[in-house]
Amino acid sequence: MRYKGSVYRPPSEAYSLIVQVTYGCSHNTCAFCSMYKEKHFAIRPLEEVLEDFRIARGVYRRVDRVFLADGDALVRKANELYTILDTIRELFPECERVTSYASPASIRIRTEEELRTLRDKGLTMVYMGLESGCDDVLKRMRKGHMSAEIVEMGRKVRRCGMALSVTAITGLGGPELLERHAIETAEAFNAMNPEYIGMLTLMVEPETPLYDWVRDGSFQLLTQPQVLEETRLLMEHLDSPGSVFRMNHASNYLVLKGTLNRDKEAMLRTIDAAEHDLSRLRPEEWRGL
Repeated sequence: MRYKGSVYRPPSEAYSLIVQVTYGCSHNTCAFCSMYKEKHFAIRPLEEVLEDFRIARGVYRRVDRVFLADGDALVRKANELYTILDTIRELFPECERVTSYASPASIRIRTEEELRTLRDKGLTMVYMGLESGCDDVLKRMRKGHMSAEIVEMGRKVRRCGMALSVTAITGLGGPELLERHAIETAEAFNAMNPEYIGMLTLMVEPETPLYDWVRDGSFQLLTQPQVLEETRLLMEHLDSPGSVFRMNHASNYLVLKGTLNRDKEAMLRTIDAAEHDLSRLRPEEWRGL
């Protein structure tokens, strides 16, 4: 396989065939993010994409999952995405699912008819970053979209029959916005009611604006007890029946897993136990991205 620059994928795509259909991220200005900085966003030539799939068919005996990279595959023209999905189905009849990242901007430019066609051709789920339901956090972190628009686009995806996986980041508001970040993020999740909710915990990456803000003191990181306080507030306000909740990323201090709302009380008890015994938390040096 041929790749340009660093390639990123969600943890659940660890065993997927990854093919770049675009390069980089079409937004790429989030203050906390260090991904895709070594390359400019570009649409990869279609024939190169199709050739990679043909190469993969000759290499791999079985391909059950495909992830379309890089950061924003849905910005391609709809007919090109159809061709890519038709090629996957032709070359890999055993493939069970195709997924990609999606941004509010790329979802907005797709009509509902196009999204339904993409779903029918095999694009079964997209991953979208909410980061926060608090507009003040989103503005400071240069997300490029406010919460209402992100929620609207998430609901559009679900309305068109695709599964939706949404992530947010604990600690992104700092101590001063801890309460609003937790509660308004929960409210955004509730409004979307996605199939999957993933929580990361903020890590500061060099060569990002956030890194500079932490160094100059204009942004304060949460302590471990504050992370637990924020997590508990979030969990208390979550009301998203059927959503699979995962807080088991390498960045997280505390592992939480369950299905809402069924396992909500059990997860709250896990948080309470950690608040009384911080030794239950992942050591700082063990955290990673």
